[in-house]
Amino acid sequence: MKKNQKPTIAPGIDDQEELNKEATKEEIEDGEYTSVTTFSWDEIDPS
Repeated sequence: MKKNQKPTIAPGIDDQEELNKEATKEEIEDGEYTSVTTFSWDEIDPS
């Protein structure tokens, strides 16, 4: 990604599907990928 370029996702894209998609070998070689971390809150009802 270029220094002045901000990350974007086009409207209407299924965000979860796109974010879970693996980068291709070509994308990795070109530096066109982003590491994605998913945070999931696992809460148990105390009652």
